[in-house]
Amino acid sequence: MLYIEVPDMNDSMSTLTIDGREYALRFTYNEKYDYWSFGLYDAGRDPVVSMVRIVPNFPIFHFCTGTDIPDGIFGCLSDLDTVGRNAFRDKTAEFVYIPNAELTG
Repeated sequence: MLYIEVPDMNDSMSTLTIDGREYALRFTYNEKYDYWSFGLYDAGRDPVVSMVRIVPNFPIFHFCTGTDIPDGIFGCLSDLDTVGRNAFRDKTAEFVYIPNAELTG
């Protein structure tokens, strides 16, 4: 499991290498409705999956398909019902990537 730090910014992009491939991760906070979104982009910053709402304890790309999505699950681990602005900063929520190899044993 890979723990991914969510920057304490309303909109940010950072890079991460998964299975030898570089991706850009975008986290965006929606102030009006108090939730976070996550997007995955290729190395050229073209969207692979663009801005999906982060829901605790549910695979973010569950309903998405595509060959450019890494072989694993991105998600948010939390005891909260919704992940508000300060949840990642306060450590009441954690953003993770779990490779499928770790899930199957």
